Amino acid sequence: MTPHLTTHVLDSTSGTPAVNVAVSLARHPAGGGTEAVAEGLTDADGRLGLGPERLEPGMYAITFGTGAWFADQGIPAFYPLVTVTFTVEDSDRHYHVPLLLSPFAYSTYRGS
Repeated sequence: MTPHLTTHVLDSTSGTPAVNVAVSLARHPAGGGTEAVAEGLTDADGRLGLGPERLEPGMYAITFGTGAWFADQGIPAFYPLVTVTFTVEDSDRHYHVPLLLSPFAYSTYRGS
């Protein structure tokens, strides 16, 4: 099974993959609230596939446990969690949400 959503977390201060970052995926239904979809840890290359083979159209949020990861490295960090909210419009398309991370900043973009 190939997940419909993938992520890649890079530690931009060291230029290396962020290994064992806790990541969760939730869906935000139209009526409100959240529904957990999947969770996992990034691998030795900082990558993780999340969720089923297909995500239904709608709003989702991917949350990265950045504070705990930096704490494990002995590095103080400003952001304990990074949450990226995005919209799935096409259920047939693959979605990739990478995160470039440092203790006091982060960036993301829609990958391919």
